[in-house]
Amino acid sequence: MRRLIINADDFGLTSGVNRAIVEAQDHGIVTSATLMANAGAFDEAAGMARSIAASGSIFSVGCHVVLLDGEPLLPANRVPSLLQSDAGNGGRLRESLNRFLVASFRHKLNSDEIEAEAMAQMERIQQAGVQVTHFDTHKHAHMFPSVLRPLLRAARARNITAVRNPFGQVWPLPLSSLLRTRQAWKRLAQLNVLRSFAVEFRREVTAHGLRTTDGSVGVLVTGVLDLKLFTAIVEAIPEGTWEFVTHPGYNDTDLDKVRTRLRRSREQELRLLTSPETKELLQRQGIELISYGEL
Repeated sequence: MRRLIINADDFGLTSGVNRAIVEAQDHGIVTSATLMANAGAFDEAAGMARSIAASGSIFSVGCHVVLLDGEPLLPANRVPSLLQSDAGNGGRLRESLNRFLVASFRHKLNSDEIEAEAMAQMERIQQAGVQVTHFDTHKHAHMFPSVLRPLLRAARARNITAVRNPFGQVWPLPLSSLLRTRQAWKRLAQLNVLRSFAVEFRREVTAHGLRTTDGSVGVLVTGVLDLKLFTAIVEAIPEGTWEFVTHPGYNDTDLDKVRTRLRRSREQELRLLTSPETKELLQRQGIELISYGEL
């Protein structure tokens, strides 16, 4: 049996992203989303999530924990190790994953502060009346063991039972067309290096009593996903339960105000996720769509 969760990240980022995610679950194949508790359109997204839940949809909502490239929910003096050290940063989190990774390996990130900030973000979503079924992290920061452990503790404390497994194979893809950009080559190299953390990830998740999938797909093609790549990935998915990571949205004036590299690609993903071809492909392949609530 092959089961697939199609999760839309960045719920709450902008109204355009919110609208796209709801459209992709109403008229397309998205079954779950992860909500950003510290984003500008959070209240709107939480209201949408409550409405969808009331409709009886299988759609589930998780917490998209933001530990970099944004602002913490907690006061700056509660999470100093998570903040940029640059003068005048205004209490912002580190902007780049590389800087975050270096700080992690140099033991400069305080695990209690990671746990406290994650718990605050999870709690805000729950207090908004949204059942939180799972969590993941912005830019997959929970790949690193020293970051994962406090996040798992926070999830247990908030009765959240599942977490994204960010690791997966690089499926048989048309690499000649995919790897035309420097960004794609860089992402492939990063995934190959980071795969060394996969065994420890599984061990920690099990030890903390949470559930996860067999892995994630679609990470390598973030920003360039089209029907050809989607088809290649879906046709190669083996037996088990997997998550397809997506980022639908509208490239509008609100998105212009947000720091993100994903702009035009969000609308391309939305068209893909709501197209009849993708539904027919999944049916033809015998792949069952589920949500994190059914994991």
